[in-house]
Amino acid sequence: MKRTLKDRCPIIEFTDLGDERGKLVVIEGNESIPFEIKRVFYIYGSDATVVRGQHANRQSEFVLINVAGTSKVRITDGKEEIIVELNKPMMGVYIPKMVWKDMYDFSEDSVLLVLASTHYDGSEYIRDYEEYLAEERSNKYE
Repeated sequence: MKRTLKDRCPIIEFTDLGDERGKLVVIEGNESIPFEIKRVFYIYGSDATVVRGQHANRQSEFVLINVAGTSKVRITDGKEEIIVELNKPMMGVYIPKMVWKDMYDFSEDSVLLVLASTHYDGSEYIRDYEEYLAEERSNKYE
């Protein structure tokens, strides 16, 4: 039985290790997330009208975490769609390879941290949704 998109893109709740001095969240590759971290980047200075992402990746896996503010992520595999609101710095969403993602509705103070399983390679990005659907239908990445 094929897993649902929600099963494939779980919400990850990170442990708050803080104390009276403040909050502390630790994220370790192959421990709290399901891959070794090869790249880290963050998105800030966007607003509620901006849409980021708008692509799928043939090889990269991601975990998205709003470390400040809020944003939403629309995730689809062409058959199912889920929307995740990232609104806690102790919460992330895992996005496996060959899943389309759009990040949007950024709060003014949003800082969206992205952890990736690969170094950047522009050739593994699919930026055209119809091309993505055609590749996804071929099931060659399953």
